[in-house]
Formats: sequence, structure tokens, C-alpha cells
Amino acid sequence: MTTQYCSAGRTETGKVRRRNEDAILVREDVGLWVVADGLGGHSDGDFASALIVERLGALTREGDVFDFIAAVEDSLQQVNTELRDAAVVRQTDVIGSTVALLVHDPQFLLCGWVGDSRVYMQENGALTQLTRDHVHGQPVDVTHFGRRTPAGAGTGVLTRAVGVDETLHLDWAVAGNRPGMHFLLCSDGINKELSDEELSAACREQHGPHQQIEHLFALALERRARDNISAVIVRLEAS
Repeated sequence: MTTQYCSAGRTETGKVRRRNEDAILVREDVGLWVVADGLGGHSDGDFASALIVERLGALTREGDVFDFIAAVEDSLQQVNTELRDAAVVRQTDVIGSTVALLVHDPQFLLCGWVGDSRVYMQENGALTQLTRDHVHGQPVDVTHFGRRTPAGAGTGVLTRAVGVDETLHLDWAVAGNRPGMHFLLCSDGINKELSDEELSAACREQHGPHQQIEHLFALALERRARDNISAVIVRLEAS
């Protein structure tokens, strides 16, 4: 038995921000899904997230999964350098973005991330956060790169993002590849508004990813929706 997948994604400005600095990518043809969250409080956060999605969206998949991962890392390192150069030209301190991504392989799935955008896995009703936020514990009124982690979403300040340091370091985690598994990628605008229990309940719905995404966004937009909100859901299926 082999596993296939279906997926859906959506991004919205929310109720408070004047522009959407998030960007998403759904590439079922190459087994790649991405959520990028441009750093608020700085200029051109939308430019940073859009550039990440543009470059990753242009990748082709040749060779094995590790060749593809190398291409992903090379593309993000190039974006990292370009964003740092653009910040110098535009005379601003940082132009940056977080990124969380998922890569499919017939044997397993790989998730990579920089920053506090997240990837969750749900299987047999249990929700597990695969990523670990790149934040450093500080009082919630301290900011770093313009991102403050608010009460209710954990305390700390963002310590890593694309466009910040000269060398970009992605973290990676490996997950299984079994029918019935769900993966949720989201910007922190989602987990600011919704608890893990609500995220888990949405993934347990007996509907496809499109309907699950719509349910998540309906819940988030009923709340304060203080930040841009973005999510991608990938469901693994038997074929």
C-alpha cells in the first residue's frame, strides 16, 4: 500500500493588520507545502515572505528527497542573503520572515522551520507539535526583530528568521507516512487565536482539507484575529 495526499491552504489579513505579510505555498506536484510569516514592525515583511514562496515555488524535484532538501536549503540561504542586502540598500535594520515547510517522501515526511511558524502532526486523535519555536524566554513586553510573543502563545522573543543572520540555519524533524495522518502548517496568527484542542478538533473532522481549513479560519475570524492568519493542511491517504 502506498500513501498519497490531498491538501489545501489559505491566508488572510485578519482584523487588525492593514496588510498581509504572510504567504503560503501548496505544491502537491512536488510534495512541498510552505507557510512564511514576514516580520511585523519592519518594512517589507510581505516582500520577504513572498520571496520565500516564489523561490521555493520555482523548484523542480529531481533526484532523491535529500537532493530536494538540499535545493530547498540552498534557495532559502540565497533568499536570506538577498534580504540582508536589500535591508542595507533600503536603510532598514531587518527585512525578514519565518518559514515552516513540509516535504513528502514515500517513506516519511520532513518538516523544516526557522522562527515561530509551526508544523503539527495529528494521528489517532493525538496532536503533536513537530516544530519548536525559535524564541528565547523573555518578558512579553520585550521585542526582537519586531516580533513579540503575546500572552497565551508562550512567552519569549523570536531569535531566528530568514534575513537576519549571515548564515541561515534550518531545523528539521522527521515524521511517519501513514494513511490518516494530518499535518497542519500555520503562522503564529493561528495559534494566537486557537488552542491546541481546537486545532486538533479541526483536523479530526470527517471532511477534506478544504473544509477543515474553512472551519479553522471561521473560528480564528470569530476571535480578535490580531495578526495575519495562514494555514495549510495536508492529509495522507491510502491509494
